[in-house]
This record gives sequence, C-alpha cells and structure tokens, in this order.
Amino acid sequence: MAGEAGLALLYDEIFLDHESPGHPESPDRLRAIVAGLRAEPLISPASWRSARRADPDDLLLVHLPRHVDRIQSLSLEGGGWIDPDTYCTPFSFDIALDAVGASLVAAELACAPSPTPSLALVRPPGHHATPDRAMGFCLFNNLALAARHAQRRLGVERVAIFDLDVHHGNGTQEVFWEDPQVLYTSLHQWPLYPGTGAASERGGGDGFGTTVNVPLPAGTEGPIWLAELESRVLPAVRRHQPELILVSLGFDALIGDPLAGFRLRWSSYGLAMARVAEVAAESCPGRVAAFLEGGYDLQEMPVAAVSCALALAGLEPVPSRERASASLQL
Repeated sequence: MAGEAGLALLYDEIFLDHESPGHPESPDRLRAIVAGLRAEPLISPASWRSARRADPDDLLLVHLPRHVDRIQSLSLEGGGWIDPDTYCTPFSFDIALDAVGASLVAAELACAPSPTPSLALVRPPGHHATPDRAMGFCLFNNLALAARHAQRRLGVERVAIFDLDVHHGNGTQEVFWEDPQVLYTSLHQWPLYPGTGAASERGGGDGFGTTVNVPLPAGTEGPIWLAELESRVLPAVRRHQPELILVSLGFDALIGDPLAGFRLRWSSYGLAMARVAEVAAESCPGRVAAFLEGGYDLQEMPVAAVSCALALAGLEPVPSRERASASLQL
C-alpha cells in the first residue's frame, strides 16, 4: 500500500471554505483531487493526516509584517478583492494559516529521522505570493514558508525546488533570489501570467546561478516538457546536492486546462514526479514534499494527482483505473 510505503496526504476540509462564486480557484478543484485519491486502492486510508494551524508569527519566516497585517485586517473586515484575480473572504486568513500549518508539517515529515514523503493538499495556493504582496490567487507562499521552516528550525541547509505549475512562481523566486542554499527551478509557459521567468533570470548576489527558469511556448506537449526537465532541471538539482526537495505541484499544464496552453496528459506529471523521487532517493532519501498549486481541469487533474501521489510513494505512477482500462482494451 502507498500508505505503508510512507506517503502522507495532508488535508483538512476547512480548505474548501475559501470560495468566491464563479472564481476558477474554487473548492471543486480540491474536492475532485481528494475524491480521486480516496478512490485509489493503492493509497491506504492511513496516509491521510490533518495538520495544525500555523501561528501568525510563522508567516514572518517569509512575509513582511505589513503584508500579514493587511490580509488579516481584510479578512476581519469581511473580505474583498486584493486585485482582479485574488480574493479574500472573512474566513480566508484562518484558512490560509491552516494551509501554511499543513505545509510546515509536510516539511517536518520530510525532515524527520525516518522521512515520510508528503503531499500537502492545500488552498489557497501559494507560489505567486511575494514577501509583501498577495497575487495570482495566492495569499501566503506555502512552499517558501515550508522551506524557510526547514532551514531555520529543522537543521536543513540546501533545498531544491521544482515548480511544475504552468505559471512561473514569481513569489518563490523572489523569496530565494539571493539565497545560494536554495535552488529554484521552473518549467512554465512563456509568455503568460505573471510575466516573470525569463531564462536570463538566474538569481542575484550570492544566489546568482541558483535560479533555473525554463520558459516554453504555448502548445508544449509532454515529451518536450519531460525532455527539458531531464536535460536542464535535473542536472542542476543534482549539482546542488539538496538535503530536501520541495515541489510546487500545479496541474494547469494539462491539455484541458482553461487558463493556459500546454498540452500535457496526466502521465507526464506522473513520470515527472517519479524522476523527482529518483533524484531525491539519490541525494536525500525520503526528504521530498509537494504542495498543491494551480490546476483547473476537473476531469484529468484528479488522475494526474493520483499518479503523482503514487510516484511520491515509490510506486508505479499509473492509477489503478488507468491500468484496468488498459487491460480491458487489450
């Protein structure tokens, strides 16, 4: 069983309460993914775990006090729109604290004496949130906070980040721009929101060279995407020799996603996560955690999520229903 192989799925129903009717970043995304994972017989019920609520002070590992105060105040005032894409409800500050708490636990599980690979099924997502700005559906940067938690509190120095969302993770890049201990890599559509992520963006100061951006055009399909991962991203990660690997797992590169133009199938995600797990096994066995970012195709996204979960657990990244379907076709 995947649970017996050491997979942790961090989830809480409170993540469904962050909602603005008609917005693409909706609870239905997470409902579809959770339903797909619960229906997978290779994933044990013991894999599911709840997480604690983060303390507002935890946010200061990455975010400026004025940003934290701004989101908390807006939530207390009844919510509202931060920008044309990003909303906050009366409940969103507390929900975001729970999402951050789950992310911190994911880092702790990955850094434990007996590491457990983890998938944090959280929302609101995080990789666009900068130290002082909420944007792109994101309030606080879940993955960046997990990375800083690992560095400052869990004894980790060298971290490698794979950003597999179709949009560039400008917030995560900004947080670690000058940190030579954190390698940020991103495969993303270009041009596309938020407009950052050119190949020439390579980090600054002591962190020059520890940012690796791979911009790809609309229409990119799985084989090309995987080839770029293999030739440009994985070698950089191996050279970095990370003690912890974190993944911004956005499913919006799928062929049916309404907000982008890549043409990946679920199997490309599974293969990518399997390669990430292999690299982790070489440099930091078991020390890998993934964090839900974007993805808005409710049909293929759950299949991709199951595939990635199986890969994280060290199993073949093919969901049972897909194996059964292939057998019937034979």
